[in-house]
Amino acid sequence: MPGWRSQWRLVLLNSLACGLEICVAAGITYVPPLLLEAGVEERYMTMVLGIGPVLGLLFIPLIGSASDHCHSSYGRRRPFIWLLSFGVLLALFIIPHADILAARLALGGRTFQVGFLILGVGLLDFCGQVCFTPLEALLSDLYRDEEDYNQAFAMFSCMVSLGGCVGYLLPALDWSRGLLSAYLGGQAECLFSLLTLIFISSVLITMKVSEEPSCASSGLAGSGSLLEPGAGTIEAGRCGVPRSCCYLLKCKLRLLKSGPLLCLLRTCWSMTPAIYRSYCHVPRVMRQLCMAQLCSWIAVMSFMLFYTDFVGVGLYEGVPSALPGSVSKQRYAEGIRMGSMGLFLQCATSTFFSLVMSRLVRQFGSRWVYISSMVSFTVSALVICLSKSVVLVTIMASLTGYAYATLQTLPYTLTCMYHKEKEVYMPKRKAQSAHKNGVTTKRDSVYLTAVEEEGRLNHNPGTPYGHAFLSQNGSSHSSGAAEQEEIESGFEKRGVGLDFAILDSTFLLSQVFPTLFMGMIVQFAQSVTAYIACSVIFGAVASYLASRIIFDQKDLKN
Repeated sequence: MPGWRSQWRLVLLNSLACGLEICVAAGITYVPPLLLEAGVEERYMTMVLGIGPVLGLLFIPLIGSASDHCHSSYGRRRPFIWLLSFGVLLALFIIPHADILAARLALGGRTFQVGFLILGVGLLDFCGQVCFTPLEALLSDLYRDEEDYNQAFAMFSCMVSLGGCVGYLLPALDWSRGLLSAYLGGQAECLFSLLTLIFISSVLITMKVSEEPSCASSGLAGSGSLLEPGAGTIEAGRCGVPRSCCYLLKCKLRLLKSGPLLCLLRTCWSMTPAIYRSYCHVPRVMRQLCMAQLCSWIAVMSFMLFYTDFVGVGLYEGVPSALPGSVSKQRYAEGIRMGSMGLFLQCATSTFFSLVMSRLVRQFGSRWVYISSMVSFTVSALVICLSKSVVLVTIMASLTGYAYATLQTLPYTLTCMYHKEKEVYMPKRKAQSAHKNGVTTKRDSVYLTAVEEEGRLNHNPGTPYGHAFLSQNGSSHSSGAAEQEEIESGFEKRGVGLDFAILDSTFLLSQVFPTLFMGMIVQFAQSVTAYIACSVIFGAVASYLASRIIFDQKDLKN
């Protein structure tokens, strides 16, 4: 994918990733003061900020896999991107106008204002985080060659890091003195209006540049989805759901003339059981990748969420609950500003490493890049734990951007590689069963390599893929006797959107864990250094788990 035009197209295609990160970073950064001003207690404020990640954990596999199966004329991914983008826009309108909405709807009072704020915060965090999943799947659909998707996700990581830089910078600026602020009504209204303008522009640019392969021409075979349409029939054994459900889904998918929104809703509703079964049965390569990704994200997010508080209290010895204007309060505020500078430098470093990620992978390999990034993060966090120098701590904080860029890039390129060579990385799992006197007894599952599977098919010409076809009422019909012994669930039929959703779930779960347990850990340790110490521990575990990731075919033999 050489040439400046291709690189420029990647920038435009990933503009939505940048816009999303700007809105989420700036919005979530600016929201805590709004909640506190509305009268929300600090202990409940963290619970409000956890609404989005928790909802994302519940719905992101459904949305990711449903995008694999959507047959809309607008494409498989774009209807979901449009809908989630509308949710972000709605949240950007609700948050700064919560008091006005409560008054206009004759629901005046703090309670309803807080209710609208919570609705806006949850909607922004949920839609903003989940929208990355169909966007990542869109990149995977458009760029299928190894070199292409490596560059595509490197640019994706770069645009996300750039969006984080801008998102953290915008709330730090004083918008209240400008003419636009006076016209719109204040600092919050001006900031969120600017975010709305940025987001609308990024959505329109990405939707204009992206040209998804039509479902009619590409089908679902290329995506490796759970449901794969054949020549007039759907094989229930291959998709893991009853024939009646598959037939119902197929009939519903024929009604897509009613619009992409109905396509989205019908597909989600029909596919929910199969999606969550596949979500639980994760192939070995994805399971090892997700375990390393989860520990890596917990280490990084524990650092990012509490770094400013660590600098303000641990290094500057400030007191957040001190009286306004006191020396302790001023020290804390100065520490928060310096901590924000460290996070800004982290995003800048992440942007740089995202730009050179493809070269690093070509030069040293994915294994070296992934492991070295987590080792460097662990060493940097350890230095931050032990040092009292503000300059050294800030430098070490900036170096953690290497790990952030890696986690935004390599897991997704590895997933693309797994799906490109499914017969190698995702062999089929066959659950054998014996039928005797009407009683079915199941044996242990076995895994078939591509060679074994081909040989088995050659000995079963009467039944395609060795599956029993199911009628609408769920009864089995096969050309063999009642001793048919094979019921298969094909791991290789997983859609890439579902596995991207699993990877994104690790990111969301990494936000839930620190918010639930980190407060108790710090209270027990009586020191904010426990924040960074937990990052060191999870970073060391992630470095070990990263060494067990399947990076190429040679790793499968170990």
